Amino acid sequence: MLSRLTRLPRPAALAICAAPVVALFAVVALAPLPFALARPGMTADVLGSQKGKPVITITGAPTRDTSGQLRMTTIVATGPSAEVGLGDVVDSWFRTDRAVLPKEAVYPSGKNDEQIEQHNLEQMRQSQSSAATAALGYLHEDPKKVKVDLELADVGGPSAGLLFSLGIVDKLDGDGAGGDLTGGRKIAGTGTISDTGEVGAVGGVALKTQAARRDGATVFLVPKAECSDAKSDLPAGLRLVPVTKLSDAVDSLRQLKKGGQVPAC
Repeated sequence: MLSRLTRLPRPAALAICAAPVVALFAVVALAPLPFALARPGMTADVLGSQKGKPVITITGAPTRDTSGQLRMTTIVATGPSAEVGLGDVVDSWFRTDRAVLPKEAVYPSGKNDEQIEQHNLEQMRQSQSSAATAALGYLHEDPKKVKVDLELADVGGPSAGLLFSLGIVDKLDGDGAGGDLTGGRKIAGTGTISDTGEVGAVGGVALKTQAARRDGATVFLVPKAECSDAKSDLPAGLRLVPVTKLSDAVDSLRQLKKGGQVPAC
């Protein structure tokens, strides 16, 4: 004998089937996700001052008065312990002035906020030391006689290394013929620097180009490996110049000042 099956009305069946899916989406929407949200940050002229103190101070060698600017660039990201939800990610995904990054790509794993801050500050100190070593080596200056002090508060990480080195070169040598390395322009850029002058990639360049143009820069020096990232959403009026070494950056700025040809992304 066959038992009679009771059928649920179709709308009720659909509602019962959809309930677990709706619950799943609700959990995902409310649960914190392993991402950090980033936006364009501040820029700072390494040839100038910050909080009343020169960013670059050199002793043991004559220095030049400079015009123009060399602006290091930053991004601002949500903190390592900040909770990022699905709504935040979706909103940022469709904005050109925001980026969604894996949290581990921004912050070292297994460290708390205080440890990460100390890590970033140590990276900045190492970057400043390498920037001075690279610039003095490029200029054939004796580091035992020429001392460089770099002071940039409230900024961590190694990505200002290239701009620090260029600032030292501009203050000591300029364009090599008595003029400014910048040619009076507002030059911005990013990139790590090694003791021997190699420029390294940093990440976040698409946001940094926006910060640079917002603050008046017309030229942006970018690690060559990050050209494609820098070209995405490139602000109008900002020229990209790829570099792989400190000497590349100096040569390009000198050629730019003379109206010569410089590399492009």
